[in-house]
Amino acid sequence: MLNSLRWPLAYVVSILAVNYGFTQVPLVPLWGDMWPPMSLLVGFIFVIRDFTQRQVGHWIWAYMALGGLLSYIMADPFVAVASVTAFMVSESVDWAIYTFTGRTLSQRVLLSSAVSTPFDSVIFLGMIGHLSLVGVLLMVASKMVGAVIVWAVLRRREHEEYLLTTPLDGPG
Repeated sequence: MLNSLRWPLAYVVSILAVNYGFTQVPLVPLWGDMWPPMSLLVGFIFVIRDFTQRQVGHWIWAYMALGGLLSYIMADPFVAVASVTAFMVSESVDWAIYTFTGRTLSQRVLLSSAVSTPFDSVIFLGMIGHLSLVGVLLMVASKMVGAVIVWAVLRRREHEEYLLTTPLDGPG
C-alpha cells in the first residue's frame, strides 16, 4: 500500500516543503536581482508530478489541491496563494503536455518542464511583487536543473532498454 502512494506522497510533501521553504529561506542577491534558492527544488516538483501522474492518472488534480491546501494552512498564506496560483497554471500546462504529446517519458519530462516553468515563474514573481526579466530567467534556469538531471537519467535508461530489446542485425 505504501509503495503505491510513494509518488503521490512525495509530490504533496514536496509542494508543502518548497512553499514553506520560500517563507524561510531568504532571497539571495544575484545579477542585480533577488533570487529565491528554493526555486532549485521547484524543478524537481514538476518531475515528481510527472511520475505521480504516471502512477495515479488524472487523480493528480486531487494531489495538487491537497498540496495547495496544506501549503495555505502550514506556510505563509501570501506565499501559498501566489505559489498555488502559479503552480495550478503551470501544472495544468505541464499536465497537458505530459498527457497529450505521446512522447517517451524522458521527452515529456523535459518538454513539459521547459514549457511550464516560465508560466510558474512569471505568475509567482508577479504575485509576490518581484517580477523582473532577470528574476524570471534565474528562476526558470534553476527550475530546469532538476528537469534536466531527471531527463538525462531517464534518457540513459530508455537508451539502455532499447539496446537490450532491439535484436542485433548481423551477418546471416
